[in-house]
Amino acid sequence: MVFSGTNSRYLAEKICNSLGCELGNMNIMHFADGEFAVSYEESIRGAHVFLVQSTFPNSDNLMELLLMIDAAKRASAKSIVAVIPYFGWARQDRKDKPRVSIGAKLVADLLSVAGIDRLITMDLHADQIQGFFDVPVDHLYASGVFLPYIESLQLEDLVIATPDVGGSKRASTYSKYLGVPLVLCNKTRLKANEVATMQIIGDVKNKNVILIDDMVDTAGTITKAADIMKEAGAISVRAIASHCVMSGPASERVQNSGLEEMVFTDSIPYANRCSKVKQLTIADMFAETIRRVMNNESISSQYII
Repeated sequence: MVFSGTNSRYLAEKICNSLGCELGNMNIMHFADGEFAVSYEESIRGAHVFLVQSTFPNSDNLMELLLMIDAAKRASAKSIVAVIPYFGWARQDRKDKPRVSIGAKLVADLLSVAGIDRLITMDLHADQIQGFFDVPVDHLYASGVFLPYIESLQLEDLVIATPDVGGSKRASTYSKYLGVPLVLCNKTRLKANEVATMQIIGDVKNKNVILIDDMVDTAGTITKAADIMKEAGAISVRAIASHCVMSGPASERVQNSGLEEMVFTDSIPYANRCSKVKQLTIADMFAETIRRVMNNESISSQYII
């Protein structure tokens, strides 16, 4: 049985269409002070329950999921699987300075204590977050939808690039699979969400560049990288990122940048329309994973790279 939180219902409906099942009936009641309560409007006793909810800000999305898990546990569900296409707080995966929290570990503990038996997620900001859980984690990759799209563009003189050194491993797997060169960008920050300087490591002159990243928040880094590459002689610059966070001025920055297009998955809903932004659905990939988990089949064949 598949259920959804409020803001991921659009994706849960697509997943159910792919699975050929009905989306479960759930009620979320809101109180005047902002508190809310969830209830299942049908019996889930002895059922394998899949809860679809990305935990993007605000924190209501995470709290909804926690209440859904707790309610399912108390309603005697046989197993509870959290389907979290976008795992929030993932940028806080370590102590990078004194006296800070490790938010990703805290969220993992909250989900575990609430009562999940398995997690299905996609493109974690840091792979080691899988180790924060003591339950099985199926970590999917958006490359399953992105690589066929890149190949459909049939671009000549293609170069894969990353807007920062931290994403070099992800970009390297794309470049090796496609058999094209890899270009890196080295950036320094003055503070969060603000890039100070950026240098290109590699040649982009007369090349069609595709920037690869896991998420775009304010779009400052990726648009700056695109503009610098255009100045360095790139024929065209496109960007591909798994998660469409797109906060604040992001849409305007993408629209006014040198990017030809910005391609995301639909792991997060995107309301601010921008003519350069395109979303590819991951519903079929998650539906197939859910089917294989239910049938105790291997999911490794779903990975292109």
